Amino acid sequence: MELMKNGLSQPAICRISNALSHVLTDFNSKSFENSCLNGLDTLELKERVNHIIKVLHQHLPNNFKEAANVLIRIKEVWDFGDADDPLKSFAAWPIIDYFSEYGLDHPKESLDGLKQLTHLFSAEFAIRAFIVKYPQYCHEQFSLWVKDESADVRRLVSEGTRPKLPWGIQLKQFVSDPTPNIPLLDCLKSDASLYVRRSVANHLNDITKDHPNLVINTCKKWATLNNKSVDWVIKHATRTLVKAGNPEVFPLLGFTENPQITIEAIELSNNQIKLGESVTFSANIKANSNSIQSIVIDYAIHFVKANGKQQAKVFKLKNITIKPNELVNLKKSFSFKPITTRKYYQGEHKITLLINGKELISKSFDVV
Repeated sequence: MELMKNGLSQPAICRISNALSHVLTDFNSKSFENSCLNGLDTLELKERVNHIIKVLHQHLPNNFKEAANVLIRIKEVWDFGDADDPLKSFAAWPIIDYFSEYGLDHPKESLDGLKQLTHLFSAEFAIRAFIVKYPQYCHEQFSLWVKDESADVRRLVSEGTRPKLPWGIQLKQFVSDPTPNIPLLDCLKSDASLYVRRSVANHLNDITKDHPNLVINTCKKWATLNNKSVDWVIKHATRTLVKAGNPEVFPLLGFTENPQITIEAIELSNNQIKLGESVTFSANIKANSNSIQSIVIDYAIHFVKANGKQQAKVFKLKNITIKPNELVNLKKSFSFKPITTRKYYQGEHKITLLINGKELISKSFDVV
């Protein structure tokens, strides 16, 4: 897999230089490229972004408004790169972040620039500094942007205001009180673009970690619309609540409230396995209701951590509709073969079956 930092290497520098050469009459492309490439290979991704921003500042007009106008004109001559290059948009990252680095005292010009350039590389990181410093002005602008003809601009509203955007600074005011963002998300919940709707779902999922009831109540209102696009947003926005077993989320998603289910004892393929082997578990579940029930079946493995204590991780098993008095057999294997994202340790582990987020039965086994 190509390292993301390679998205800001010589080809990207040349693309930036070429664009600036078209819009800045006295631009010294050779000096710019040499300065950008000096020591670039030793830097990680975000360090490369910051390094290129500093070089940009040395080659742009000292007056920020003039510099902003130059950068905005880049969109007219921008080379979007190889369509098959997954890192093709990274070249525009320093251009976008230039506004948050040098334009923080110029909110009007900066927000206008970010709006116009966000289709080159999403301005979701750069815009957060302005949200922190100018919350009211940003909210006023975002209330207009949610109706913009560009899906990139509409998504910028949702993604830029996410309380806990990965890689971005946390917006502590929205972590504490996310309600100002709900009207913006409400405008975007049925957006024609899946790109935008996915951002809305991720934004709401952020909020569930601190304000689950706000998300549930919001989704309950949206669910009355009987809109498939909105239903998709609700489903993906509540995924953390489903894993956490929040009892209110399952009826919201169309599953049976308080299902009447009995699970027989979990059977294991082996009560003791070696690191690198798999454990297989099975169980029978029986419906104890005279009506059809819709349920979510998950399983959790309580892994032994480095300190010897257990920590559970929930995995999806299946969603089923179970008839009155029906008996359903479940069977699943889990491999303890080492992977890069999780380290396994020896000791007593436990498998737990969950119905609609509620733990019903467990069985322990040893990893040696």
